Amino acid sequence: MPGPEQLARQDIDRQLAAAGWVVQDPNAADLHAGRGIAVREFPLTAGHGKADYLLYVDRKAVGAVEAKKAGTTLTAVEIQAAKYSQGLPAALPAALRPLPFLYQATGVETRFTNLLDPDPRSREVFHFHRPEVFAEWLAAEPLWLPAPQGRDGKPSSLRLRLRNLPAVAESGLWPAQLTAVRNLEKSFAEDRPRALIQMATGSGKTFTAVTSIYRLIKYGEAQRVLFLVDRANLGRQALKEFQTYSTPSDGRKFTELYNVQRLTSNRIDPVARVCISTIQRLYAMLQGKDLAEEDEEPSLASLESLHREPLPIAYNPAIPIETFDVVFVDECHRSIYTLWRQVLEYFDAFQIGLTATPSKQTFGYFNQNLVMEYGHEQAVADGVNVDFDVYRIRTRITEGGSKIDAGFYVDRRDRETRKKRWEQLDEDLVYAASELDRDVVAPDQIRTVIRTFRDRLPDIFPGRTDVPKTLIYAKDDTHAEDIVQIVREEFAKGNEFAQKITYRTGTARVMEGGEVKWKSTGVKPEDLLSSFRNSYNPRIAVTVDMIATGTDIKPLEVVMFLRQVRSRNLFEQMKGRGVRVIGDTDFQVVTPGGGSKTRFVIVDAVGITEQELSDTHPLERRPTVSLEKLFQAISFGTSDPDVISTVAGRLARLDRQLTEAERGAVAKSAGRPLSTIVSSLIAAADPDARAAAQNLDEFVAEAVQPLTPAVRQQLLDLKRSKEQIIDTVSADEVLDAGFSAAAKERAQSLITSFEGFIKEHKDEITALQLLYSKPRGRRLTFEDIKALAEVIQAPPRQWTPERLWQAYETLFTSRVRGAPARVLTNLVSLVRFALTHDELVPFPDIVDQRFDSWMAQQEQKGKRFSAEQRQWLEAIRDHVAANLEVRAEDFEYAPFAQRGGLGAAHRVFGKELKPLLQELTEALAA
Repeated sequence: MPGPEQLARQDIDRQLAAAGWVVQDPNAADLHAGRGIAVREFPLTAGHGKADYLLYVDRKAVGAVEAKKAGTTLTAVEIQAAKYSQGLPAALPAALRPLPFLYQATGVETRFTNLLDPDPRSREVFHFHRPEVFAEWLAAEPLWLPAPQGRDGKPSSLRLRLRNLPAVAESGLWPAQLTAVRNLEKSFAEDRPRALIQMATGSGKTFTAVTSIYRLIKYGEAQRVLFLVDRANLGRQALKEFQTYSTPSDGRKFTELYNVQRLTSNRIDPVARVCISTIQRLYAMLQGKDLAEEDEEPSLASLESLHREPLPIAYNPAIPIETFDVVFVDECHRSIYTLWRQVLEYFDAFQIGLTATPSKQTFGYFNQNLVMEYGHEQAVADGVNVDFDVYRIRTRITEGGSKIDAGFYVDRRDRETRKKRWEQLDEDLVYAASELDRDVVAPDQIRTVIRTFRDRLPDIFPGRTDVPKTLIYAKDDTHAEDIVQIVREEFAKGNEFAQKITYRTGTARVMEGGEVKWKSTGVKPEDLLSSFRNSYNPRIAVTVDMIATGTDIKPLEVVMFLRQVRSRNLFEQMKGRGVRVIGDTDFQVVTPGGGSKTRFVIVDAVGITEQELSDTHPLERRPTVSLEKLFQAISFGTSDPDVISTVAGRLARLDRQLTEAERGAVAKSAGRPLSTIVSSLIAAADPDARAAAQNLDEFVAEAVQPLTPAVRQQLLDLKRSKEQIIDTVSADEVLDAGFSAAAKERAQSLITSFEGFIKEHKDEITALQLLYSKPRGRRLTFEDIKALAEVIQAPPRQWTPERLWQAYETLFTSRVRGAPARVLTNLVSLVRFALTHDELVPFPDIVDQRFDSWMAQQEQKGKRFSAEQRQWLEAIRDHVAANLEVRAEDFEYAPFAQRGGLGAAHRVFGKELKPLLQELTEALAA
């Protein structure tokens, strides 16, 4: 019976062999048997004992393994491994002395120390490295640094190179992004294995990551970086970020310099320097399995409750642990470091988390190493995010459900075919708010919310003629379908105006031979997303969760909730779709009459902003988990008997409800009857059968094999309630609609502070003096307004004209008109309104009105202007609107320089130019 240490060595032998090492005894050593040789019990020089394993690469000694029995604390034996590194007899060939690569291992746990690092520190690794990677590391160019770090000519390690990165170029980065990159590189230099970057949604986390990855590859010579996402849509978006990134060194695109691969199969391109993958695909690859593309689309955040522990991972020689040097985890929610953490820990790589909404567990997983903290409030103050208001719509049916009296006729809609039939109720039907859009559809409830939103748009966005880009969150695909139809009707618009964008967008449900089948429509969800992002139509998009996290839609101004969310993190992610800033020109391409995007509005139709949200979901399995989520867990390889047993029970009940034709259709798709599948699943969950199985994973895999993506979808369609009741009887009514109390309170606080500031400083700040007292002989200048803007934007106030305008819009909707452009001269209108509360109009609009009046006066005086003169006058008008005045030196710049500058103006107006400029400035900027 082998002892514990012998058992450990048997495990170590197997692990070394799996990594490509040929394990030999010293009396049978053959250094030509392979590139990597591990010699057991190798005798060293006197006083150094025997190395449990001496490692050779290309017939030269490179390292050693200290083997201990399972349970040994390995950090305590690091000294023994260090002795091995120095004890190689002088006559034997060595790649480097002392030997640089040292392991301590028990067969269960392995630690590794690289003496090429500037401050060698052991780290836990999932498995042994391949011999080839040691050869590559030994061939690395030295860094000729001042002693003692590099002048000895040793090969440079990744950690040494990361300690000596050049300074970060500031151009092209926002201050927060620059700080994040610098702090992350400081973390690398300190050899911290994990780091967390918390940056507000819309503040450029991905751009920051790409900047860091570029520097890691160019200067740190990282061989390959993994950018990990939790669903395919975010992978496609990340790839575009790499493709459009202009490198700071020479302006070429990232993908022109380095190969970037988005993994869509189980093969990693050997020349790829960056791989983008969903974590579920990477998990499948490590298991040697294929993954259907549709299984990459849904987010993983809701699956963690189905697993008691992280999913099992075994070493895969095709994807060794050194495949990636650094792993960036985008939008790292809780399941990443609970359910999927072993996927991350498989690689011998730095781990960098990117998130806008960390929880306590997030901080814990990343060792409390928060290298950047940049919240929404600071992002708003810096102009990187826009702020938001909450507009609440409350209706009777939304909050309390309804009742349909017996005797009324109702529609019953088949959930598969959507075919309707009429039925007379023989008893009262009472339904709760929680049943809405699941078992009962009340079209008038949806219609009342949408109609109220439509009618209140002038209050929410005064002066607008275009419907703002709006994203509506629905409960499921059927609910989204109903919302789209009602939106089109209520806004009296066509198909292009409102579109459903879900994972089902690219497919259509069709009936063939009595079976429901899904066929491609040729429309891709990402194409509709692109139109929503970049084109005028659609104005309104309805989704379930495809656009819940990460998706970038800069022109978005309204986020409407027609579904509940319990998770605080998910709500913050969904809300975050609206925070992104966009330049006025780009914004007006999509929303022509919008002026500037200065805020977004959450339209809350379900009370989500008033309820208590939780940070996370509990880990215990819930009996209410949907069959769809259970199927998804099975598709990702769970062998949890509770999950398998639950699926078996659900399918057994479903089998009893099916017709013979439906059973036949399932058997045809799955290759066996549903009852046979259920029996196999029951066996796979049975403790005795599991204990008797020679290979549990294969036993379970065989049971779930018939549940292909197509079969799962077929069963889900059958599982859904055959019919929904359509309540066409109950009429809904609005209980309340308006900005939330919190939004009004925040606006009032800001306005009170602003107006108090004006009164307090009216005798100190030139702009306030002139606007307050209107003295003769002194006109307000752009420099005066700019100085005022700098004072109010400085901490602690951090006020901008846009924030002040939003606050007045919230409290004085009827007195605010027009959509202000992002110009400093709007401060003139804001200060004047603060003094009188008369009417708040964008300053450029006031200038336009005064210009029209001045032109009319000139015509009454008999003055006529040529077409060329009118073009000059309109250019002067626009300049005054943005700058309060026009001076002779202004003619040297756009737009006047393009017309010939001051000389051309003299030619067009002659001697009248100077008095004309003075008169026009006084008339327009008075």
